[in-house]
Amino acid sequence: MTVKQILSRLESLGNPKNVAGMARYGIVAKKAFGVSAPALRAIAKEVGHNHKLAFKLWATEIYDARILAAFIDDPKLVTEEQMNRWIKDFDNWAICDGVCLHLFRKTPFAWTKAKQWTKRKEEFVKRAGFTLMATLAVHDKEAGDKKFFQLLQIIKRASTDERNGVKKAVNWALRQIGKRNLILNKSAIQTSKEIKELDSPSARWIAGDALRELAGDAVRKRLLNNVSQ
Repeated sequence: MTVKQILSRLESLGNPKNVAGMARYGIVAKKAFGVSAPALRAIAKEVGHNHKLAFKLWATEIYDARILAAFIDDPKLVTEEQMNRWIKDFDNWAICDGVCLHLFRKTPFAWTKAKQWTKRKEEFVKRAGFTLMATLAVHDKEAGDKKFFQLLQIIKRASTDERNGVKKAVNWALRQIGKRNLILNKSAIQTSKEIKELDSPSARWIAGDALRELAGDAVRKRLLNNVSQ
């Protein structure tokens, strides 16, 4: 399937109402057709992994095509250079989270980039670092606790960033690390309490929201059940 064929198909599947709905949730792109996620997944399944095609789709600057690019690219072929180039194009939280979740976190560079990008000033580049942390906490089953202890310190330092795109990702990363196991839950709760003491509305929101979940009965029960199994 060529880029031209894919774009024609995406346009035919688009829905202006979806584009308007995206905008209400802060998903604003240069151009978008409003194709549903299930339809994009169906096309991705049909196409399969195709690194070269993913590059061409990304170059179109069309939101739907870029999400599809993340679905079909081969993480084994993704380079650090590509990752650094693509993040410069992140212009909303959805493209940031979609690319990190479906592609970047599967690459060998995910841990390195998670730390590097949190030092950047650009809102959605910085968000990408914390999105990677959150998705690695969920999906990287082989990673040891030590790696996540290090991330908690980065999370604490970034908790005073008042930008919505950043603070929500910081909160997401903190909560996902704290739901990984009992040891990390204890550390994440302690980190949340330290964050809560910082003189920042963002920090207080991040900490309060995280503590409600991490110290709640549902999370504690699940983690205890995991230990007993």
